[in-house]
Amino acid sequence: MLPWLLLLICALPCEPAGISDVSLKTRPPGGWVMEGDKLVLICSVDRVTGNITYFWYRGALGFHLETKTQPALTAEFEISDMKQSDADQYYCAANDGHDPIPSELVSVHVRVPVSRPVLTFGDSGTQAVLGDLVELHCKAPRGSPPIFYQFYHESIILGNSSAPSGGGASFNFSLTAEHSGNFSCEASNGQGAQRSEVVALNLTGRQSEDPLRNPPQTVLQGSTYPQTPGPRQPEPLYENVNVVSGDEVYSLVYHTPQVLEPAAAQHVRTHGASESFQVSSGLYSKPRIDIAYMDYEEAM
Repeated sequence: MLPWLLLLICALPCEPAGISDVSLKTRPPGGWVMEGDKLVLICSVDRVTGNITYFWYRGALGFHLETKTQPALTAEFEISDMKQSDADQYYCAANDGHDPIPSELVSVHVRVPVSRPVLTFGDSGTQAVLGDLVELHCKAPRGSPPIFYQFYHESIILGNSSAPSGGGASFNFSLTAEHSGNFSCEASNGQGAQRSEVVALNLTGRQSEDPLRNPPQTVLQGSTYPQTPGPRQPEPLYENVNVVSGDEVYSLVYHTPQVLEPAAAQHVRTHGASESFQVSSGLYSKPRIDIAYMDYEEAM
């Protein structure tokens, strides 16, 4: 190479190369932050050639948050009091006098500790009968999922359940006499635990049937035999039989309280007034005989 050409190349000003890589990191790392805590967004470049202007944005649409200019490889933007609504995607950009270069999107998650849960009973309420299936329902009004629940009788753990997507959870058990007392539940999501207030459950026994207070009801069933008409109300039967003994005439009056069958009535007529028979269900008995004395001449 000619010496004069070499001198010409060295005399030309050499423009330094600009930044080519921009990245965004978070503190705490990983993009996880507790509600109420501070989040720091750290924007970095691969080289410094002078003052660099840094930009911070929220969401994929790029809502502008902050701008800083400084001759440094990194710059920080701080959100002092993170809320659950601050969970979103963030990115930054850097400009060294040329076109700004953006970073990749970083997701930020805001963890919400569980609030104090509320314990309720199912359809049975706080009054239950021994042997019933009782449902305990525990729910924390706030808290990031998943939420883990434990159910207690006094200080003894009855069981546990979880809500992978948040909300409440239930636990069922069969009620025995040992379950009398106070119940509570506990909720946790890895950010601390909260215990509910105690709820008392009142046990009652099943009412025994008292035959004196609740006499059995007689159920009348229809007879399988053909129905026959009821017996007619018996009508009295009077019969006069004249017996002559010397100069006296006797008038005998027979009172039969039941209607005689034709054969029995014929028997009375043919055998005189000395005997009479009443027929009822195949049994014979002597009827009461009322005797009235009447003078024959007066009767004539």
